[in-house]
Amino acid sequence: MLKGISPILSPELLKIIAEMGHGDELVLADGNFPGTSIGKRCVRCDGHGCAEVMRAIVQLFPLDDFVEKPLAVMQVPEGMFPGDRAPIWQAFREAADTDLPTAQFDMMEHDAFMERAKNAFAVVQTGETALYGNIIIRKGVVRL
Repeated sequence: MLKGISPILSPELLKIIAEMGHGDELVLADGNFPGTSIGKRCVRCDGHGCAEVMRAIVQLFPLDDFVEKPLAVMQVPEGMFPGDRAPIWQAFREAADTDLPTAQFDMMEHDAFMERAKNAFAVVQTGETALYGNIIIRKGVVRL
């Protein structure tokens, strides 16, 4: 246990995000995502949702403000949700706002999202149950 660090961030996850550099990407994956088979590294964060984990992570590393869209989500099939927006995306927006309120989302086609996920630094497999509850976040520069 450490002061000032969310207890949902395991030592393994803390090591991964500390090793990441500017521009590296992290996939925060829902419970249905094939994290172990897709990811170069996969760390479990069962019992927690993606937005909750994202909020804890962005307290420790900045989102990339050198790019227009440091966040990426998978497009939903047309008509699946009102406005073709997964409800969990609002929670992602709120988590991003704690660090970079201007951060925009890249809405990616399923296969393109999966290809991008394969190249990510790591996958964090959460217990998220919301459909389309996956997000890729890009690490920015830590300014002290």
